[in-house]
Amino acid sequence: MISRRRLLVAQAFWFLAGCGLTQAPQTGINKLTIGVIAYGEGGGSVDHYERFIDYLEGQVKAIAELEPAYNEIQAMEQIRRRAWSLVFAPPGLAAIAVAKAQYTPLFPLEGVDNLSSALIVLKDSPIEKLSDVNGQILALGQPGSATGYYVPLYELYGTTPAEVRIAPTPKTVLQWIADGDVGIGAMSKDEFERYRSEFSGAQFTVLHTSRRIPSGSVLVSSTVEANQQDLIQNAMENVVPAIAQEVGYIPNADPPDYKLLIDFIKKVEPIESRIREKPAPLYKPGEQVRPPGG
Repeated sequence: MISRRRLLVAQAFWFLAGCGLTQAPQTGINKLTIGVIAYGEGGGSVDHYERFIDYLEGQVKAIAELEPAYNEIQAMEQIRRRAWSLVFAPPGLAAIAVAKAQYTPLFPLEGVDNLSSALIVLKDSPIEKLSDVNGQILALGQPGSATGYYVPLYELYGTTPAEVRIAPTPKTVLQWIADGDVGIGAMSKDEFERYRSEFSGAQFTVLHTSRRIPSGSVLVSSTVEANQQDLIQNAMENVVPAIAQEVGYIPNADPPDYKLLIDFIKKVEPIESRIREKPAPLYKPGEQVRPPGG
């Protein structure tokens, strides 16, 4: 289990955040704050980080504290504030960390080799092509998710759903589809295959699958000094393989390239505020668009 000492920092942070207080980004080698996503794409148990933290502390001579985030919105705020020295991030958050907060990818995360976003409908749905989303209720994942939010918004650019609902989990998306509350929903194809069997009374089908999305990665913040970054990278490269496997990164592989995913995010940023409208035009005001699939 993660020690009480290591979780105290995370608990204290969320208490202060709830009071409206903020903390300055961590600098220097005396203390490293490690952000992990304990939910969603690549999420896992914080218990798995105990041996990694012990190892890293010994190698870089620093106190390392684990700070889990339990949804993408919490994690995105911490990344944008550069409050995490090191972060284990799924692809959407990793791309934001690179583009918005001067983080540098060090190593790829393990996981799905061919990660992609899927748009799911019921088997007897009238939605047969992407342009049929017009006038339908669309369910997306949390902002920050590549497969549940950014990529489906990119794929559906130019359409006008009747409404866009943000679901807390992929299972919620499937529940909404099964219940007829939404006509179409987005999640990773891997999540769909993982959860679909839990809805034996519903027959789902994949309307559309996106191109391959890069894996998540371990990233280091620009607030960590260059020589200290080198110490961290060297330690993580030379880790015992079993420890790397426990926390889910690949020490002998190059980090992913997020250029294309960053381009996707930049494309949909101007329309994010419009998804709250009813209907929700997924294009910029005054823009001439050709509906996808139309």
